[in-house]
Amino acid sequence: MSPSRVSHWGGLIVVVATACVGDSDARSTGLDPKLGVQEASPDERPTGCFAHARPPASTAVSLEPVFANAKLKAPMMMAQIPGDGSRWFVAERGTTNGEAARIVSFPASTPFEAETVVATVGPLQYVTDGEGGMLGLAFHPNFAQNGRLYVTWVTSGSNGVARSAVGYLTSADGGLSFAGYSEILSFDQPASPHKGGGIAFGKDGYLYLSFGDGAYPADVMGVAQRRDGMFGKVLRIDVDNVPLGTTYGIPPDNPFHDGGGEPATFAWGFRNPVRLSVDRGTGDVWVGDVGDAHREEINLVLGGQNYGWPCREGTLDLLVNDSLRCPSTVGLTPPVLEQAHDGKSRSITGGVVYRGKAIPDLVGKYVFGDFVTQEIFGLETATQTVTTFNPSGPTGMWISFAEDQDGEVYALSFSGHAIYKLVPTPAADGMASFPNRLSLTGCVDPNDPKKPAPGFVNYGVNAELWSDGATKDRWFAIPDGTRIGVDADGDLELPIGSVAMKTFKLDGRLVETRLLMHHADGDWGGYAYAWNDDGTDAVLASGPKTFGDRVWTLPTQSECLRCHTTAAKRTLGLELRQLDRDFPSLDGTPTANQIDWLTSVGMLDLAPDTPRDPLPNPLGDGPLDKRARAWLHVNCSSCHRPGGGGRGAADLRYSMSLHDARVCNQLGEAQIGSAKWLLAAGSPELSLLATRPREPPGYFRMPPIGTTVVDEAGVGVLDAWIRDQTDCP
Repeated sequence: MSPSRVSHWGGLIVVVATACVGDSDARSTGLDPKLGVQEASPDERPTGCFAHARPPASTAVSLEPVFANAKLKAPMMMAQIPGDGSRWFVAERGTTNGEAARIVSFPASTPFEAETVVATVGPLQYVTDGEGGMLGLAFHPNFAQNGRLYVTWVTSGSNGVARSAVGYLTSADGGLSFAGYSEILSFDQPASPHKGGGIAFGKDGYLYLSFGDGAYPADVMGVAQRRDGMFGKVLRIDVDNVPLGTTYGIPPDNPFHDGGGEPATFAWGFRNPVRLSVDRGTGDVWVGDVGDAHREEINLVLGGQNYGWPCREGTLDLLVNDSLRCPSTVGLTPPVLEQAHDGKSRSITGGVVYRGKAIPDLVGKYVFGDFVTQEIFGLETATQTVTTFNPSGPTGMWISFAEDQDGEVYALSFSGHAIYKLVPTPAADGMASFPNRLSLTGCVDPNDPKKPAPGFVNYGVNAELWSDGATKDRWFAIPDGTRIGVDADGDLELPIGSVAMKTFKLDGRLVETRLLMHHADGDWGGYAYAWNDDGTDAVLASGPKTFGDRVWTLPTQSECLRCHTTAAKRTLGLELRQLDRDFPSLDGTPTANQIDWLTSVGMLDLAPDTPRDPLPNPLGDGPLDKRARAWLHVNCSSCHRPGGGGRGAADLRYSMSLHDARVCNQLGEAQIGSAKWLLAAGSPELSLLATRPREPPGYFRMPPIGTTVVDEAGVGVLDAWIRDQTDCP
């Protein structure tokens, strides 16, 4: 290990390891010596602060990462061939540049899980909008005889209109390759969201499919309560007994087999039934139906039943007086479980009933997740008891759940393209502990936790994330002998073992120190420590806490990662646009450009010709459009970008043109009063970008967590910018 450096920035002494640079580089940074860059003795090498093991699981179920070598692209669903547990098959949605969707396969048991492409479907021109692309797959129960793999997907139809389609691919070699796509049904979609995407074979041998209402908000097309058409329905079709001249048959006990509605209908009244599964033990059909502004639903789907949308959301009456969208409220079927938008649930992902053997206490429980809150739950249906299985992580944008041949359950994360297996929580060994006080983390001076430990680099940002008026100090540390990478967006990629630390102050008083840790499993964890009244230490905590006359809410571990998304590389402020400035100075001492210094000492891998486009201060004196876009980038774009988990197609990164941001004169999923457009040119009062940041805490507030006080100055910049827009590009 090479000697370390001490840099005196604004009176704060920081030790930075330079093990990756050569001896000549370690002795000279190339910066002006008066900036305080100098040698440190070996005794001052960084020690103590590292990404601890995650807190021990508090439930009987844990998540174990598996198949890390399968380099997946936008995974949506995975399955095994019936009776063959040797391989997995994954449906990939398709990339944002219009590349065809793929079916990839990899071994289920060997450590060499590199994927093999066994089929492509496409190319897809519509994949970058809403819920386009490949959505799901299901093997025919008699695959060994007919080689059929069924897929549901969304592509471009005639004149560029989106089109939902279901068909099958055929394999003549036991799944090593597939060809000959044959479509069995399709229909046009009026808008980008609410495509459903559920697909599964029942124990009765029929194929079940789920489709959403296809529009927003509140089923503006009035289709979910109609008995004709395919929208807002679970369909059941017979793919084995097909009448001449058709592509599928209708089971004789379908509710509208003899007329009165779409013959393929099994049940209706759904908003966006994203995932559908069949209990391998009982044959029951389960659906997770994504809610609108109030409730998420788990439904046990019975033939001929109406599940209420948009008359009701869960058991909450909505449009009961709207004869177009809700012709009748008679006979509506309530969900088995509804979860309010109170922080626990935001965008449900239906799962499966556990029928494995490894976790006896889980047998018969329904396992499901949430795409936005990134938690996984177990539901005891008899008592409606819900248990959170990953309160301490890992988290993911859970897109689907799968069962292997033994009934063991896997969770597929759209973020990070990761797969986790549900396993029994191992018995505590006395070592699996997590520091419950900041002074025990090794990341601060244990004698004075207000001071960071040696090894941390303090840094500043060009544009501040709004945090209810709090001021913030920031640091990060990486393991000795490692470097920081940079992705195509300019987001820094900190190596495993790294820690980012941020301290919040209200009116000069310490309220919270937050740690983001890059754990050994490859993902990050977020941990909030609340300072005591005398400022001598901070305790690991979550929830509201009173500091003087102010209430400050400390995020849970899953809430931390809802905003610190994998799409934004988790750390948010650590990106080139934010760091392209001098280090913060507390005493007027001259400082260096942060990017230049980190590169010169060997911590940051950055090509010399990398373009720079620093964010302006939203409240500064630069051009109005750039300042407004900087505010949106900092406060909104971690979610509202490809793979970020935000609803809709908006991309609020600073690098996007207004046209490519997909906000101008675009309908939003929510409506607040007369505001229903994301950006109504010239009218901030009609624009959700300007109205949602002013909403009280709750479903309509943006950002949805981390703030309860309106950023009047920042939103005022948005108002002025929207008024300046005369038309959409």
